[in-house]
Amino acid sequence: MAARFAAEAGAPVVLLERTRQGGKKIVISGGGRCNVLLSVVDPARFVTASSPHTLRNLLLSWPLDEQRRFFEDDLGVPLALEPETGKLFPASNRATDVRDALVHACRRAGVTLRFEALVTGLEADGPGWVVRLGGGAEVRARAVVVATGGLSVPKTGSDGFGLRAAEALGHRVEPTYPALAPLTAEPAPHAGLAGLSLRVRIRAPQPKGHFETEGGFLFTHRGYSGPAALNASHLVALARRAGTEQPILVQWTDRDAEAWDRYLRVHGPGTVLGLLRETLPSRLADTLARDAGLPPERTRADLRRAERLRLVDVLTRYPLPWTGDEGYRKAEVTGGGVGLGEVHPRTLESRRRPGLFFCGEVLDAFGPIGGYNFLWAWSTGRLAGRAAALAIGDGSLARA
Repeated sequence: MAARFAAEAGAPVVLLERTRQGGKKIVISGGGRCNVLLSVVDPARFVTASSPHTLRNLLLSWPLDEQRRFFEDDLGVPLALEPETGKLFPASNRATDVRDALVHACRRAGVTLRFEALVTGLEADGPGWVVRLGGGAEVRARAVVVATGGLSVPKTGSDGFGLRAAEALGHRVEPTYPALAPLTAEPAPHAGLAGLSLRVRIRAPQPKGHFETEGGFLFTHRGYSGPAALNASHLVALARRAGTEQPILVQWTDRDAEAWDRYLRVHGPGTVLGLLRETLPSRLADTLARDAGLPPERTRADLRRAERLRLVDVLTRYPLPWTGDEGYRKAEVTGGGVGLGEVHPRTLESRRRPGLFFCGEVLDAFGPIGGYNFLWAWSTGRLAGRAAALAIGDGSLARA
């Protein structure tokens, strides 16, 4: 996106791509469908150690409706809304269509694309830059946009080079950690529930308020996955790094504690376990009843107050046992990165190194599952590309 908009603004652009075809994270996203955008954006759902105000301004620098028109009208990729999630996918349901359209747009704008180009170094050279490549080759440029991603899913080519280069050039890089990663529990107390999925709500107490997310949840042989678990995983990563406890509390149904308490007070026929099985998958209902210390033969009429209160707590504030996460290998994004205070907020140009720009996952920001991180990539890529072209176009560097 940065290359396309820089070229459209009139700059001669060379795009250096480590892999053979590029866009691997686009291709593997959304189960091969690519959740290009979301239909409603909430900047408050992003996570950053930097200024939330700066993040919001960067995110909204390219309005959502304009982005959709760009993909549909300029790139020729019709998007279709998935009503139950609010996500926008290519109508073809092929992620490769998105990647190919972006590559074609770059070529159409005059970008020189160099695939299988491994960048090994980035150095200032007077008023410009030298980008060193594997095999001893180099590219000299008046401006450089770093769009190298973070450390997540290394098989796609993300090895943290941009983060290391930024730090070597004097920038503050917030400590990195895997985010949107499956959670692990070793030994796995719920391995017998592997494969079971349902929609849940997760809450996690924080020093200032609490974190909350909801969505699909999947039991695995090693722990937990699904959007709800992934969205909470950064809290686990941060807690492990700090050596602190982080309760992850699960509400297994749409009913909150008050609603479950009222429901369980109604004396109907049958056992309480039978009632739970009507609402929850049977295996999970059995597990939760055991965890609440509820005898399987307990009827609704004979349910004791202490048992009811324990069961309500298990149903609405279940402490999910965890020991860690699957790490960068399966993390969808990288937390931390180049501090947003290190760049000019209107251009994404480095405050320390004129002519150097940062965009995308290499910056200190990420959002939840559901198109948020593509939105961040498109918005910041466009902003950095345009600003880099402006910087070399008028012979001076754009300032915020």
